[in-house]
Amino acid sequence: MNQIPQHAWLGQHNDYLVDAGNGHRLHQDVISPFLAMQDAAHNDGVDLQLVSSFRDFDRQTAIFNRKWTGKAQLLDNNGTELSFETLSDHEKLHAILTWSALPGGSRHHWGTDIDVYDRAAVHNWGGDFSLVESEYLSGGPCHNLSCWLADNMEQFGFYRPFSVNRGGVAIEPWHLSFKSTASNFENARNLDGFTQAIEQSDIEGKACILPQLPNLYNRYVLNKGR
Repeated sequence: MNQIPQHAWLGQHNDYLVDAGNGHRLHQDVISPFLAMQDAAHNDGVDLQLVSSFRDFDRQTAIFNRKWTGKAQLLDNNGTELSFETLSDHEKLHAILTWSALPGGSRHHWGTDIDVYDRAAVHNWGGDFSLVESEYLSGGPCHNLSCWLADNMEQFGFYRPFSVNRGGVAIEPWHLSFKSTASNFENARNLDGFTQAIEQSDIEGKACILPQLPNLYNRYVLNKGR
């Protein structure tokens, strides 16, 4: 599969999805490798489960709008909550994009990318699980999972696209991508299609977003950083 239609990489419509259980959907090429990886983790005592899988354009817009309007928390690079009232629109925008993509710019639109956690370990931990890096480091409930993934995920075709903070998206040790299929979507992305989708969307903060969209596209969507 080489030709990815624009509506697919933008998350407006995706013809490649299959049911992954518990309300999750994955790309048809990803479901078997994911289940095989999950079984292997289970055999090693790690309860690898999905937090998030496919999200469409409208769902990503709703996530962004909740954060823009102060209905969901904003975090800095370290996962520390910011004071919404003290932020300018520019600061608010970059705080959102550090952790949540613009609609049309999320890898979750493709069904190739997943967020995972160790469900049993988090349950036994009993803390307030927020999906931040510290939870996947030493002392965190998902540290064993993170180490297991580092040792094993590549044999199932997965990698971490946000393993380094380049000044764009924050480090996300929970975010995995099925490399061979995701690369087709990566290659299909383009600024013109992305811009048109944002212009026609119901996203909040358009007056702030549109003038700097080329920079936002390179910094956060392509994750090239500053």
